[in-house]
Amino acid sequence: MTDPADILLVPSARGMTVTLVVAGEWEKKRRELAPDVRAWADANGFRAQPGRVLAIAGSRGEVKEVLAGADPSDPFASGRLCRGLPAGAYAIAGAVQQAELLALGWCLEAYSFGRYGKASQPVAQLVCPKDVDREAVLRAARASFMVRDLVNTPASDMGPDELEQAARAVARAHKAKLAVISGKVLEKKFPLIHAVGRASPRAPRLIDFTWGPARAPKVTLVGKGVCFDTGGLDIKPASGMALMKKDMGGAANVLGLAQMIMSAGLKVRLRVLIPAVENSIAGNAFRPGDVLRSRKGITVEIGNTDAEGRLVLADALALADQERPDLLIDMATLTGAARVALGPDLPPFYTDDEALAEAIAAAGKEVNDPVWRLPFWQPYNRLFESGIADMNNAGDSGFAGSITAALFLKRFVERARAYVHFDIFAWTPSPRPGRPKGGEAQAIRALFEVIRSRAS
Repeated sequence: MTDPADILLVPSARGMTVTLVVAGEWEKKRRELAPDVRAWADANGFRAQPGRVLAIAGSRGEVKEVLAGADPSDPFASGRLCRGLPAGAYAIAGAVQQAELLALGWCLEAYSFGRYGKASQPVAQLVCPKDVDREAVLRAARASFMVRDLVNTPASDMGPDELEQAARAVARAHKAKLAVISGKVLEKKFPLIHAVGRASPRAPRLIDFTWGPARAPKVTLVGKGVCFDTGGLDIKPASGMALMKKDMGGAANVLGLAQMIMSAGLKVRLRVLIPAVENSIAGNAFRPGDVLRSRKGITVEIGNTDAEGRLVLADALALADQERPDLLIDMATLTGAARVALGPDLPPFYTDDEALAEAIAAAGKEVNDPVWRLPFWQPYNRLFESGIADMNNAGDSGFAGSITAALFLKRFVERARAYVHFDIFAWTPSPRPGRPKGGEAQAIRALFEVIRSRAS
């Protein structure tokens, strides 16, 4: 993994000048340019069109200055300059709106996944603007890079064992205490996690680590760690399995958020829970029609073995809820219904805490990490009623899939002072500024800002 520190240079570094201009301000800026630069811009038809780049040559043919059209609709857009400019160091001239997001977008655009030998192209470096908190940008970029690397890694190299090792590396780096529950103990105390993962030769487990002083506000993160999802006996078609390496995207994102929290030294007592499983097919796989008893004692009739993520989360949430955390967050690549409703770029979240909802939405806008609130619509509890158990994991309705999944999880949370559920995609299907195609960190920068403000 490339270190973003190699891309975002210290403010004292020197670099070629890049002048960012919004199209509406071009005529004013044009009059301020040196005559030769103005003539060159006119000859090339430069009008500060968004994304347009014009290099100005020096007397020896070198690039001495760059004019670039800024796109005010996306604060990450200018980050694409890292691939649109020749390799070298560049400094943004003058004051820049949302300079911290520009710097972050530059780093995020520079990401590439090179584990399997595909060579990455050299990128231009950015001298960090002087009014930007470089360490904060690097913290966010490093977390995103880690999340992307974990999600992009195929299931052959990212099973429950490897996900555990990734969690151990994060915990070890910050001296967090980590425990793993597996085997007979898992089967007895976390029966839903065990049932979902038992058909795989790669054993299911619950990863649990804590960090920070015991008396600080308790923040607990729960991430869905389904390392590959065949759908189980309700098997997915081939097209439905194509991206199932990303079904551990919730776990990857909570690890990224945890890394940000610990790196920043926030004054919280952090706990991270990751049920790590592979939903496979074998003679001992759980079946449609089975009734399983959860850790909480709630019985669940299996309406569909492909609705397994909510099962493993249910047991982990029940454990998290026992110690009454001040803030309980779960993140999961849970439903296709969320994508139908809001598309891949806008993850929905659910909470009954109005102040928390407002804070998350505001933070998402502030840090260019968009999210959208959907409701815990209680009347839809009827959609997963069971005739023989306390509830069905899927129900027989094709409606409101993301909401019913959220309501299912909410049944396992009673004591937490505040609870929020995120139904993320963890994937960028087509590249956008600062978001290359592939695994993606979603909502963790917004959540970090909320947790930071509450912990200060």
